[in-house]
This record gives sequence, structure tokens and C-alpha cells, in this order.
Amino acid sequence: MGSKVAVVRTHPETVLDDIHRAMEMAGAGDYLKAERELLVKLNLSWTKYFPACSSQPWQLEGVVKDLLDRGYGKETLLPIENKTVVTDPWKGARNNLWLPVLERYGLDFTALTEVKWTVYEFRSELLRLNEIFPEGVEIPEFFIGKDIMHLPTVKTHGHSVTTGAVKNAFGGLLKEVRHYAHKYIHEVLVDLMLMQRELHPNVFAVMDGTICGDGAGPRTMDPVEGDLVLASADSVAVDAVAAKIMGFDPMKIDYLRLATERGLGEARIEKMEIVGEDIEELNFHFRTKKSLVIWGDQMLRRGPLRFLEKVALHSPLAFWAPLASNIYHDLFWYPTVGKSKIRKFKRTKWGNLWERYREDS
Repeated sequence: MGSKVAVVRTHPETVLDDIHRAMEMAGAGDYLKAERELLVKLNLSWTKYFPACSSQPWQLEGVVKDLLDRGYGKETLLPIENKTVVTDPWKGARNNLWLPVLERYGLDFTALTEVKWTVYEFRSELLRLNEIFPEGVEIPEFFIGKDIMHLPTVKTHGHSVTTGAVKNAFGGLLKEVRHYAHKYIHEVLVDLMLMQRELHPNVFAVMDGTICGDGAGPRTMDPVEGDLVLASADSVAVDAVAAKIMGFDPMKIDYLRLATERGLGEARIEKMEIVGEDIEELNFHFRTKKSLVIWGDQMLRRGPLRFLEKVALHSPLAFWAPLASNIYHDLFWYPTVGKSKIRKFKRTKWGNLWERYREDS
């Protein structure tokens, strides 16, 4: 079991039911057991709201509604997200309208900055993380033995080509200094799959493709109406299907190929069972671009400026990097280019749905 992916066409008026339908078609009942606690790992790529950037409120509501109907108690559903050098989990949960949804259903939000982290000795031979963190890989202690559900979005990423369920673990299993892993991002994403295999009895993903992100992801993108919801118990497979829909060959994306070769999931479209929407002719013709910040990061880590990497990114002087990122994203791009794209988004049917959620918050 596992390499089955559901792809469901959806509309704002039916999206909550369509999320349930996608989960059913993907066999959620075989993996989600209400007697065990379930981590609901949200995706926060920006503290601010930007379409396709982070988990959508209707994505969260559809999943929560489904899980409560499956018999989960409010105390066994654990919505979580972490901090990065450029995001704040509580502000992000508020700006992305997660908190009103959770309050409506009586659920609490947990910021991973507020839980105990512990060094975990993984039995699997990790490709890169032991090298990046020689003092030991720390994880949130309460992750151990719990199921996890990922809530990614369909979008591109300047470091990893695409991002989805696999990379969503990046923000849960690694601390704030996880940006050190950008240099070897594809190998690190495989490590995350190895880690999850040891930590979680079951992994499931519900991916939002109602609004997708094209271009310089995971933040400075062009929002595109996709009208889709995807679900699977195979994170590699759901990411591969999303990549195929976006216009990429999944097996040419290193993290998907490496994970498939190691038996951690299935990225070969012809080897998986895809139910629901026929994706054969679906091609959004997305192209991954690099934002100014990601371009600069790669120049320092793997490009002609790599001789400056230790001083610029791994020393007390490293404070400049998140500062530069926040200045570029929050003070320059968002108020200008970003606002223009958001205005355009608000004229769409999904933009209208966002406004309804905002008014209800």
C-alpha cells in the first residue's frame, strides 16, 4: 500500500467535501487511526499571507473536518508548525487564517519553538544530516511514535525545483538552523524520508492545488488557479504527481529520484495508481526560477562566492542573511510586486473564498 495518489477537481463551494473525497480515494482509512495521536504539520513559507505560499485555511478546515468525522478527539489532533529565520509561527498562523479555523473546531495550535527538542539516534544511515549536524540531529521529542499528516501546496522551489509533502518535513524535523542544509537539499530531503520512516507509524499528505505557485518559489511566485486537491500516503508519489502536473519530469528531480531508488516512495508515474482526475494531459508549464535571496544563497554555498560561505553563513556575522531576506521579501517585494499579485488573486473565485474566511475570522 502507499503509492496511490488521488487527484480531485474542486471548486470553492465544494472544496471541503472534495478534500474528504480525495482522502477517501487515497485510502486514508488504512493509515489514519483515531486511537493514535496525529500531528497535523502545516506549511508556513511566509509569515505574511501570499496565495499558494502556505497551507490554505480551507485546506486545513477540510482536513480537520474529515478527521473529526473519523472519530479523532480534539486532544489527539495536534496542529503544528515551526519557526525559520524568516518566519514566525504564531504570526503566520494568524495571517494565514489558521487560528480562526482551529478555534472554530476547538483545536490548539502548537509552535515547535515551544516544545522540547532532543537528539535522536537514527538507525538509518543518513546521507548528509549527520555531517551537517555532527553534534547530533535534534527533533521535537513528542514526534516519536505519532502519525503525521502533511499539508503542503503545489509550488516550485528555487532550491529543490518543486516542494511538497517531502520538504514539508524539513520545517518539522529540523531546527531553525536547517538552512545549513540548503547546500545539499536533495540528499537532506531523502534523509527526512528515512527519519520519518523510523519516527512515524503512518504518514499521509493532503496537498492543496486550488492555487498553485509558479516561478521563484516558495514565496515570490505567480499564483495560478489549479482547482485541484491531491492526497496520498506516499509523500514521494504525491510530490511526483504534483511535479508532473506542474510540467516537470519527476524522475529528473533529484530528491524524488533518490528517494525512489532507495525504496522510500514511488516517483515513477507509470508505477503508481492515480485515481480521480486524469492527469495525462494536465501540464501547467511551470518553470522554477530563483529569487534574489535564493540566488545569493546558492552563490555563497555552491557558486563562485563559496570561499565566503563560512564567514557569511556560519559565523556571528551570519545575522545579515535573514535580515537581508526580510528586507527584500517583506519591505520591498511584498508591498510592491506582491501586492499587485494579491490584488489579481482577489478577483478570482479562490480569492473570493479567502475573503469569506477573512471576514469570518
